[in-house]
Amino acid sequence: MNANKMLAIVLIVAGGLALAYGGFTYTKETHQAKLGPIELSVKETQTVNVPIWAGVGAIVTGVILLFVRK
Repeated sequence: MNANKMLAIVLIVAGGLALAYGGFTYTKETHQAKLGPIELSVKETQTVNVPIWAGVGAIVTGVILLFVRK
């Protein structure tokens, strides 16, 4: 399997996941304070929304790459 076909499959799967879930959430540690033996940290949850057109575009690009002969 060559690199174009592998990239096409990855794009199709990523586009399908983007359409199915619509985004993803991650947590990052932002502030940290050390006051002697006490340490304080704040964790923020960030949400990234993936637009529908990006998921559809990834699928279409993957299908085109899959069927292009090189």
